[in-house]
Amino acid sequence: MPSIDYRLAEYSDLFMLLAAFTYTVAFLAFTWDLAKSSKTMRSIDQLAGAEQVAAPAKKAMASVGATSGPADSNRQWDTGRPAPTADDAMGYSGERRNAARVAVALTVLGALIHIAAVVMRGMAAHRVPWGNMYEFCTTGAMVVAVVFLLVLLRRDLRFLGTFVVGLVLIMMMAATIGFPTPVGHLIPALQSYWLVIHVSVAVIASALFTLTFAMSVLQLLQADREAKVRAGGRERLAFLKIVPSARSLETFSYRINAVAFVLWTFTLMAGSVWAEQAWGRYWGWDTKEVWTFVIWVVYAGYLHARATRGWTGTRAAWLSIVGYLCVVFNFTIVNVYFSGMHSYSGV
Repeated sequence: MPSIDYRLAEYSDLFMLLAAFTYTVAFLAFTWDLAKSSKTMRSIDQLAGAEQVAAPAKKAMASVGATSGPADSNRQWDTGRPAPTADDAMGYSGERRNAARVAVALTVLGALIHIAAVVMRGMAAHRVPWGNMYEFCTTGAMVVAVVFLLVLLRRDLRFLGTFVVGLVLIMMMAATIGFPTPVGHLIPALQSYWLVIHVSVAVIASALFTLTFAMSVLQLLQADREAKVRAGGRERLAFLKIVPSARSLETFSYRINAVAFVLWTFTLMAGSVWAEQAWGRYWGWDTKEVWTFVIWVVYAGYLHARATRGWTGTRAAWLSIVGYLCVVFNFTIVNVYFSGMHSYSGV
């Protein structure tokens, strides 16, 4: 068995910290973009309100010839540009913000450093770098960031940056603080090519579920805002004006969940085949196996209810959130506090 390269493992840890620092700066840039957007939207609302109040008086003045020029020449309430609200195509319809562009660039840089850290961890151990909770969390966080950046090539989801990069940082902190595990060899049960197939697909599915979780949370906030607007109430979260409608968020989240569900189904099937090779049975009602199946049932119910039972809006969003909480429970509480055949996560 090849010896562990501890120097390369140290470089991996260093690059992991550097990636976390870069993500932190990106998170602050995304947050600054949202804060700046909120300030801009409040200013536009105030100007629009002033224009509505002044419009009757201005019209009366124009009717008696009190204006000194063309009616539009002295419009003090015109911002000179359309309000930068989001459209149903899941993108910014207004100007592209510098803070958001810088945040995306930093996220790309952080992802590249993160990839290097994960690759070095694997090279140091001479195996795939997801054999314990530390490696699963760091690799999962990397996949979340990469999937988010790949989706950005097709859809302008920069409004999700604060939430997605924040979740990436939480996963990395959980790995570093909660599950620190020195690099080492795998136990015999994990020394199989099924580790590459089963766990890699599970990581990708979990990354997609992370994106839909963030979108479902935003959907609930947006739905509440839209309800208040219809009722004539006051809006509090102005940045939601640059976020697509609740319906658009729900539709896109449903599509991503459908893809993730297929991957999770394969994860469940591949795990059963691997269990038969490792332990001589396809299913043994181990705690990890049960919760993997629970996650499958929740997301199957979500897809079925939305497609055939009309479970749309907030009910669909809450069911998606429940599914992701089950994913988090499976990869944290189950691994840490429940003993079973899968109790080899390095914690």
